[in-house]
Amino acid sequence: MRVLLSFLFALISISFNAQQIYSKAYGNPKDMPVIFIHGGPSGNSTLFEGSTAQKFAEKGFYVIVYDRRGEGRSKDENASMTFKESFEDLNQIYKKYGIRKANILAHSFGGIIGTLFTRQFPEKVSSLTLAGALFTQQETYDHILKEAKNQFKNDSVQLKEIAEIESLSKNSAAYRKRCYEIAGKMKFFTMSSPTPESQQLRDEYESGEFYAVNFRNPESPLKFYKNESRNNLDNTSVLKEIKKAGVPIFAVYGKDDGIFSEKQLNDMKNIVGKNHFKIIENCSHYLFVDQQDEFLQFMSLHLK
Repeated sequence: MRVLLSFLFALISISFNAQQIYSKAYGNPKDMPVIFIHGGPSGNSTLFEGSTAQKFAEKGFYVIVYDRRGEGRSKDENASMTFKESFEDLNQIYKKYGIRKANILAHSFGGIIGTLFTRQFPEKVSSLTLAGALFTQQETYDHILKEAKNQFKNDSVQLKEIAEIESLSKNSAAYRKRCYEIAGKMKFFTMSSPTPESQQLRDEYESGEFYAVNFRNPESPLKFYKNESRNNLDNTSVLKEIKKAGVPIFAVYGKDDGIFSEKQLNDMKNIVGKNHFKIIENCSHYLFVDQQDEFLQFMSLHLK
């Protein structure tokens, strides 16, 4: 009886957790599946879903978006924000949509999750695409602070701020948060010359239903850095391991995405191969909005 009760409790727990994960599919289930992994911690899929998911599906793909447990629309106060939990969420998506193997499209911090998931479950991944994705985190933070020192060299207030950031533990939520805040001050996440198309996509998103549910959980980064020991990673060797295992890796980055150094982008090109790598001009961190047509062209060409 005790064994039966334990089994029933486990089933209830699984069912409960499954209900916490927001997800939605676009396109024909018979088409090639693509699962989008959003950034964070504290991110969500609303911008990609509201601007790009349907258009991507119209290219002949079965596009699935979801918000990780405790982030965005998948509200859960008990979420731990660990990689293990992220893998459980992703495996739930596979199960919910009856998918045995899928193409992973990972954006920003989602690149860390997508890379680690692919190494652990290579049999479930047809390909891994890193879109503006983190892979050598400390190099990114070092690059941001180096650029900030140069840009604010005559600003004593900002130089003091940079010195305070450098004094923090590099494995802390505060260090990461403040690095990205100063990157924001330098407009590292913003297109230098917005096109009419990109501006229209932004305007439509901000006036539409998806922006209204653009929920951010400020507790997510704090929980992640508290509960996950692997919090400042260099995934160079992991990517090489994935490639050696036979899973194709593609990488696409915006030329104006200021959080990556030229060295990092060259390193990524060397890892994935010249034919699997693309830099998009006049494009920053949110490639699927900044240069949507070129982004979708890259995805369609390589995944098909």
